[in-house]
Amino acid sequence: MSAGGRAPSRAGIGDHGEAVSGPPAILGQRGSPLEAPENTLSSLRRALDVGLDGIAYDARACGSGELVLLHDETLDRTTDARGLVAHKSVVELSGVDAGGWFAARFKGEPLPLLEEALELEGDPERGAPFHVVALEERGLVAEVAHAVHDLRAGTPVRIASRLRDVCLEARDAGLPTLLLAAEASERDRRFVEEHGLAAYGVGPRGWSTAAGALAWSCERWGVALDEPADLLEACRRPLFALTTNEPLRALATRALVRLAPHDEGPYPVVAPELEVIPGEVTGGRGDWCGAWTASARVRNPFPHRVLVTAGLLPRHGAFDIEGVPVRLDLAPGEETQVPFALRGGSWRTGGDPLFFALYRWRAGPGRAAGRLLLDAPLHRVRTAVADVVPRRLVLLREAPDDRTATITIRRHRRHLLVSIESAGGLEDARTIVHLDGRTFHGGRGVRVVLPEDFDQRAGGVAFSCGLYAYAAGERKVRRWAGGVPDELGVGAPGRLVPASRG
Repeated sequence: MSAGGRAPSRAGIGDHGEAVSGPPAILGQRGSPLEAPENTLSSLRRALDVGLDGIAYDARACGSGELVLLHDETLDRTTDARGLVAHKSVVELSGVDAGGWFAARFKGEPLPLLEEALELEGDPERGAPFHVVALEERGLVAEVAHAVHDLRAGTPVRIASRLRDVCLEARDAGLPTLLLAAEASERDRRFVEEHGLAAYGVGPRGWSTAAGALAWSCERWGVALDEPADLLEACRRPLFALTTNEPLRALATRALVRLAPHDEGPYPVVAPELEVIPGEVTGGRGDWCGAWTASARVRNPFPHRVLVTAGLLPRHGAFDIEGVPVRLDLAPGEETQVPFALRGGSWRTGGDPLFFALYRWRAGPGRAAGRLLLDAPLHRVRTAVADVVPRRLVLLREAPDDRTATITIRRHRRHLLVSIESAGGLEDARTIVHLDGRTFHGGRGVRVVLPEDFDQRAGGVAFSCGLYAYAAGERKVRRWAGGVPDELGVGAPGRLVPASRG
């Protein structure tokens, strides 16, 4: 085992044309979970194949003590089995399908053991990849230490947890430790320094606090950074390392910062939000549809002229596209609007379309010819109003024969009360709420606390809600917008605004 004090010096560009290494090191969060089922060997291998510096994955103990890769306590969401993983032996888990839920081509993908994940080495020419093992429960450190002990020399590893006692136990076992939090705090800074932890990681915009601007005695990490602006900030700081669900975007952003080191502008590709009004446009394609005329912005961040091909790339659903692709010739620092028309969608929420800009430039004084592909998601959103009077939210149908399902929301001072009004024929339905980056579960209803600055936020806060139940052994989900359940591939959440702004 090796602590690995430096970020691996690996090229990180995938298909982006320019080989640019870290820092920050870039690790695939649960592998490459938008291309393969999360926390499987296929997903982890894909992350290494596209040129990432390492992989981050979750480990949990099964009933017979072995550690398997799984994010949730239960098997329900990402396998064809149900129940707590802690109640299943490794023999029982050997027949579980951990890939069929994602796509038919992954049917039969096994639930990996921790040892199998740690054995992945990637391309020998790039050096040993980083491994981050995330622990969300206690009592696993000894088993992890045993597995890590057999790693080949020079393999960098971090044991990550939000639980302080787990981090201290891992440190005492000689394992480099990564304490996780939502945002940087002075309390955590003192804790990390006092106890000699190797690393500290926070989520999107988590370093943009007063404590984040102070000197830290450890590696600084960004966790689950996917949005273009968050990736750009992480690469400009730069952080020691980051984890992401968007490997190619992260690699391209790191390349951008190295290729245009003097640029201080925003991310060069800015895509608009697209408001969805279910029922307004269907065309037989489903509730999650719309017709939009909008424009994106493309900027040249380089100190030389570039040729740009700009266009749209759908990731989920069927769309008619007009106005793009187009070719642009941009001088240094020049910015232009790119208008387009988009019509279509799907029944279920899913990955939002991407607006992309492929930059190309010729060789010139002090530079070789090159290219770089940048993209930004066209987030589809809905808007809900938090009012003292109950508001009814009609959930999206996920199939043509779905019955109407509704949820009511009501504001009571600093709280939002979310209740199932009609479950659309599903029995024993339970609520699920996404609010400002956090996910909450309840029975027929749930009470969540609004952010302290909720009434001052001009654009509202990220919000979605829905319900889920089991029918004929299959989990059924009804959503008001993207963002729920707390998983990938369900699109972006909508917005919640106060009544004074609604």
